[in-house]
Amino acid sequence: MLAVDKTTFEQEVLNAEGYVLVDFWSEGCEPCKALMPHIEELEKQYGDQIKFCKLDTTKARRLAIKQKILGLPVVAMYKDGEKVEEKVKDDATKVNIEEMIKKYI
Repeated sequence: MLAVDKTTFEQEVLNAEGYVLVDFWSEGCEPCKALMPHIEELEKQYGDQIKFCKLDTTKARRLAIKQKILGLPVVAMYKDGEKVEEKVKDDATKVNIEEMIKKYI
């Protein structure tokens, strides 16, 4: 999974063509860390159809706020640089994220 930061987010996500899934997480977020292996599993299944990225929000607070990331975990789907859907907090489960991915492939 490609780790993006405030300097690469625009290029890798906002300027990307097609679908990009972004896992917004932080080191202090236990639910985020519990979710990460599931996202990596989904990347193995769908990584050839969707680009997978992760952003540590503690290192990019302004960017996270600009993307309207107000709580964690958040897994968001972007299409051609526009956020089209996101799963937030309790809705950010492997099952819900996989359903979201399947909608766009």
